[in-house]
Amino acid sequence: MKKITLFFAFMGLLVVLSCTVNEVNDRNDNDTISEVFEYQNVDLMATNGYRQVLTFPHVIYASDMVLVYRLAASGPAGDIWKLLPETYYFNDGTLDFGYRNDFTRYDAEVALYGYDLLGLNTANKLNQVFRVVIIPGYFGNRRTLAVDFSDYKAVEYHFQLKKQIKTISL
Repeated sequence: MKKITLFFAFMGLLVVLSCTVNEVNDRNDNDTISEVFEYQNVDLMATNGYRQVLTFPHVIYASDMVLVYRLAASGPAGDIWKLLPETYYFNDGTLDFGYRNDFTRYDAEVALYGYDLLGLNTANKLNQVFRVVIIPGYFGNRRTLAVDFSDYKAVEYHFQLKKQIKTISL
């Protein structure tokens, strides 16, 4: 009986010792993919309540993190993307206007808010471009501490987004 017990103990030890642990490589995660949806020609007018719903091409997971960026300017140095919410103030420090967002598993809503939106320059309301970045919940819970989300280029580099932009025209 002692020999059988010793045999099973030895076999159990072999099973435990044969298990391997794979170390996580923070730069190359091939089974979790972030996505970017770029929405062009977005109009935030009084007729739609200064808001627009950006419908996702597919349903995302409830654990996913959603970041919304607005194309603020383009130039020879490249595009400037601003993370929402984004607020602009008058010189005296009072609120002029801003952009905000909200999201579900199906869409993201962007909205313009502030005072005298009717008198706001149409360049701030018409033909806006937004990028919605979907980051899987695994990244949001574990590896996002090193990323400055307000810097789109840093997010693009960290999550390897360059090849994953899907353009959607409204």
